[in-house]
Amino acid sequence: MPTLEFFFDCSSPWTYLAFEGVQPLVEAPDVEVVWRPFLVGGVFNTVNPSVYANRENPVPVKQAYYAKDLKDWARYLGLEIGMPPVFPVNSVKVMRGAFVAIEADVLVPYARAAFRRYWSELRDISERDEVGAIAVEAGLDLEDFWQKIESDPYKSRLRGNTSELMERGGFGSPTMYLDGDDMYFGNDRLPLVFHKLGL
Repeated sequence: MPTLEFFFDCSSPWTYLAFEGVQPLVEAPDVEVVWRPFLVGGVFNTVNPSVYANRENPVPVKQAYYAKDLKDWARYLGLEIGMPPVFPVNSVKVMRGAFVAIEADVLVPYARAAFRRYWSELRDISERDEVGAIAVEAGLDLEDFWQKIESDPYKSRLRGNTSELMERGGFGSPTMYLDGDDMYFGNDRLPLVFHKLGL
């Protein structure tokens, strides 16, 4: 059975698009999707600082097209994506919580709630109340959730995934690996993944 590892951070709008776009594979009986939460800011700081340089000195025509492209993709997938007043956002608590959601087999509703609250409802998902609301919406026990994400094992798992992505040549979110070493970066590469799988 083919395996697709999906490295993701909910602070990225393009990852929101890819997350929804990959759902047919999640539901496919002959493909295994493995969710790999990580911190994209840690990756940018270490191997892709050009992201920050581009934000400081944007190319106006490129930025205008970027905004159009994002709207076009959102419309195509039936999503509402705006510009949160807090950007970039510290997503560390939300992404640690993704491990709790994976263990409870509610990753999809959890991540969907996080993406929607940040990109559609424009909430600050770094705030404790917002993170708690995401967990509750996914059906997680809040006391257990906070105990876990504030513990060293969950902190280590997030750091570990972030380091592993960089070691495997990743530089942003979303990054996907098909059967171990076949890497695809970005929402717009999903058609190539589907083609490779014969779908």
